[in-house]
Amino acid sequence: MTRFDSRRRVSTYTSVWMPTGDETTYLGGYFFKTDAVIQKITFTDDSISTLTATLSASKQGVHTASNNGVAGYVMGGYAAPNYPTTIEKLLFSNESRSTLSAVLSAGRWSPAGGFSNSGTAGYALGGETTGGSRLSSIDKLTYSGETISTIAATLTTGRWGMACFANSGTAGYVAGGSDSGGEVSGIDKITFSADTKSTLAATLTATVRNASGFANSGTAGYVCGGEPTTGALLTRIDKITFSTDAKSTLAATLTSGRQRTSGFANSGTAGYVAGGFDGSVGLTGVDKIAFSADTKTTLSATLSSGDTFPANALANCASL
Repeated sequence: MTRFDSRRRVSTYTSVWMPTGDETTYLGGYFFKTDAVIQKITFTDDSISTLTATLSASKQGVHTASNNGVAGYVMGGYAAPNYPTTIEKLLFSNESRSTLSAVLSAGRWSPAGGFSNSGTAGYALGGETTGGSRLSSIDKLTYSGETISTIAATLTTGRWGMACFANSGTAGYVAGGSDSGGEVSGIDKITFSADTKSTLAATLTATVRNASGFANSGTAGYVCGGEPTTGALLTRIDKITFSTDAKSTLAATLTSGRQRTSGFANSGTAGYVAGGFDGSVGLTGVDKIAFSADTKTTLSATLSSGDTFPANALANCASL
């Protein structure tokens, strides 16, 4: 089911979102590169452009969350030699960037380590912090006041390199990652109504870190690629059906084995897997998974350069 936040309204044009005030926001996915550059994939034509705005510093492994139609948030990450606690905000109406006064409870770095209950709050989960320890804590950014709290629930183990995605309005998922014992295949679920954690009976196809995730909200979440405990980098795409929390694996695969990709979705239409590292070079290609048939194509447009360890990504889309 497609859900819309009552504070926003849809224009008569399918390519734009009209927040209160009727400023036009063009829908797309935002890819945050290691060198602080922000690139955008516009969903209407899958073209790629570069924003004037940049992040405040070069970062890796930031946690991201999107309040659809309003703003995206870039939390924490690693900016050598530090683990910043800062939260940056990308306002969708004019694609300007600012920094919040609120900060995370701890510096945390993890590829794909965040998700959003759009309209309500974003979450920064787990990650590696100063000294190399792995966190199990979960910070919550409440959108209404842009305030930070730490919820009582924690991940099953401290970990980094998870794939995160959300069924907005219902629950967020944390799949795989690497804890003190190595890579894991388990999937934790944070139920938004009470911010409680459970663990699915289903597990990923492999124990894996540095996969990426995205969701067709209301239907299913996807976990793409990654680095398994043994063997080659993965091309596989696992799918978690939200109605049953069951896992299946798509017939479609990524163009090549890769890890450290950035995933985001135009919910209701398609998911995107951008960039990544194939073990030799940083990739510039973008694979697209059409939700109607779970088929994969590759965009003709590419990122401006490949990052061996990119920051992360998020999307501004009409469906929640």
